[in-house]
Amino acid sequence: MIIEIILFSAAGILAGIITGLIPGLHINLIGALLVSATSTFFLKINPLYLAVFIVAMAIAHTFIDFIPSVFLGCPDTDTELSILPGHEMLKSGRGYEAVMLTAYGSLAAIFILVLIFLPSVFLLEKLYLAIKKLIPYFLMIISIFLIYIEKDRLSAALVFSLTGFLGVSVLNFPENILNQPLLPLLTGLFGSSALIISMKSKVKIPLQLITKPSTKVLRPMLGAAIASPLCSFLPGLGSGQAAIIGHIVSRKRKEDNAESNNKHFLVLLGATNTLVMGFSFITLYLISKTRTGAAAAIKEIIGIPSMKITILILFVIVISGIVSFFITDFLTKIISREINKIDYFRISLATILVLVFVVFAVSGVVGVIVLIVSTLTGIYCISLKVRRTNMMGCLLIPTIWFYLIFT
Repeated sequence: MIIEIILFSAAGILAGIITGLIPGLHINLIGALLVSATSTFFLKINPLYLAVFIVAMAIAHTFIDFIPSVFLGCPDTDTELSILPGHEMLKSGRGYEAVMLTAYGSLAAIFILVLIFLPSVFLLEKLYLAIKKLIPYFLMIISIFLIYIEKDRLSAALVFSLTGFLGVSVLNFPENILNQPLLPLLTGLFGSSALIISMKSKVKIPLQLITKPSTKVLRPMLGAAIASPLCSFLPGLGSGQAAIIGHIVSRKRKEDNAESNNKHFLVLLGATNTLVMGFSFITLYLISKTRTGAAAAIKEIIGIPSMKITILILFVIVISGIVSFFITDFLTKIISREINKIDYFRISLATILVLVFVVFAVSGVVGVIVLIVSTLTGIYCISLKVRRTNMMGCLLIPTIWFYLIFT
């Protein structure tokens, strides 16, 4: 059994590397394919091994997916905040340092997850039962707060409302018309829109330096530890919102300059990305709720995990995280040495074509139409120059609406 767990963990890490490096190929898609294949191709495989594969893939993905975010400006919903500080460092020849700052945050998050596991076992279920009916109101308060902290609140509210309307519209498509609606919706809002803007600005990538990151991690880790369980606890909130909340909790001191603040933020974003993912597996065990696609896939395959299986999952998270850190370091060094030799316009165009192909293969013609509409919406929202987390209205408004009507 131990050998099988090691093999499926290794395969999961490899899959997480692939999903992390290829924009648009999200772990939710792989998880959905695994779920559909459990009754056919994988019928004879122990479901526990498939769960191990998904956990390892999900954790590896949270480390690797910052590489295309920083070097290509092509994020998913968990890494979109890294574009601004990460891309600024890339343009000054420090793309490697930017990615590794997020990797250090992710690595530290693995050990924070272990530390908060036992307290969560005693507190989370009781807390959830106490505030279950208040969830939509908490989501509304957090949404209003994230809009309020913007300099241009009117534009932020417009972005939140516009993407929320788009989300409600797309997510209410019948399944026989649009399969996997989140894929074209989120790919357009956060992926292809950013790529098109990068192509238009004719970004030139300078020679990259391989320098060891240097920053203090205590304050950003404190913010991540406070905010991430909250966002794993409440549906519709992701690591982007956790990063904003965590950044406010651990906001910079007066003596911190802009560069130091950006480094802290990248560490915090890496930490929240991994913590939100890892904590979603604990949430599945404690309150039987799925807050990520990976956790949902595990629930479909093995049901609600027992304490014994949850501890195994925690073990896989630790091992996968440590291995993924060194893989991230290795891959980022290679990409840093070669990225300035590549035509940025062509690689961005190629990435967009890959996104269109993936969407068409999974969601069909209707998915491509949704991708185009979402891309145009994303371009417009980005042009308003507010935080891109406001575009998460595409998930928050449908979630609030669902809870108000059906619970």
